Amino acid sequence: MSAATTGPAPVTVIGLGPMGRAIAATLLEAGHPVTVWNRTASRATELVAAGAAQAATPADAVAASRLTILSLTDYRAMHDILDGSTDALDGATIVNLSSDTPDVTRAAATWAAHHGASFLAGGLMVPAPMVGTEAAYVYYSGPRAVLGAHEAVLRPLGTPRYVGEDPGLAQLWYQAQLTVFLTTLAGLLQAAAMASAAGVGVGDFLPDALDTLTGIPVMLEGGHELAKRLETGVHPGDLSTVAMMGATADHIVSTSHASGIDTRLPQAIKSHYDRAIATGHRTDNWTALYEVIKPRH
Repeated sequence: MSAATTGPAPVTVIGLGPMGRAIAATLLEAGHPVTVWNRTASRATELVAAGAAQAATPADAVAASRLTILSLTDYRAMHDILDGSTDALDGATIVNLSSDTPDVTRAAATWAAHHGASFLAGGLMVPAPMVGTEAAYVYYSGPRAVLGAHEAVLRPLGTPRYVGEDPGLAQLWYQAQLTVFLTTLAGLLQAAAMASAAGVGVGDFLPDALDTLTGIPVMLEGGHELAKRLETGVHPGDLSTVAMMGATADHIVSTSHASGIDTRLPQAIKSHYDRAIATGHRTDNWTALYEVIKPRH
């Protein structure tokens, strides 16, 4: 199935949470005729005022465009909405930008194919206010030809980054990136609580903490050496050894405990160092933690 060759192609957006509304608004700004549907119809009010058409049913929404974008809580919501409208899927292209596991995504691709639909999985890697900006990018996986047919329509949302034919790969990349993001956010809050418990103003503390975050890529030298160590399993311990970093992890747990704040996050981090030391990596670089995190074969 190919996108329209004359004029902006019609697009349907199902799911009008903050991300879905941002997607629909961005497509409208790009000149596409947009049809929307949401369980709570009132969420479409501003989009309709901006020129979107509001479908009465999910089947009507899918039928309105050759391309339907889903922005839902998870893939179960897709089935809740579309399982009763599978006749409308024949010949459609579904791009699911919802979050779920790679295995659930693969099953959804099989389900879509069973009903005659083309399927792309996607992971939009910015918050809703940044959709359509230069910072936005989207992981896609599934048939390369399907992305090629609709890439011009999807590009306004964010730069497409195709990661492979396996439908589960976009979610794998998405979840892996969100692991970095969510863990970083949790660490930032843990640090802020530690500072606050000592009477340090959070507003005074955060600028330095944010400088630490932005300095990490420089510390990791762009990640090239890190990637080499993780791929080879060789972790030269000339700087930042497991023993040294593990001692710091222990001090963070103790400080958090003495401050009366939750210790579960620093305890989890400390456990990686404890296990790395127990398995002989005391004098290796901190990157040796990867050896106790990665899957056993």
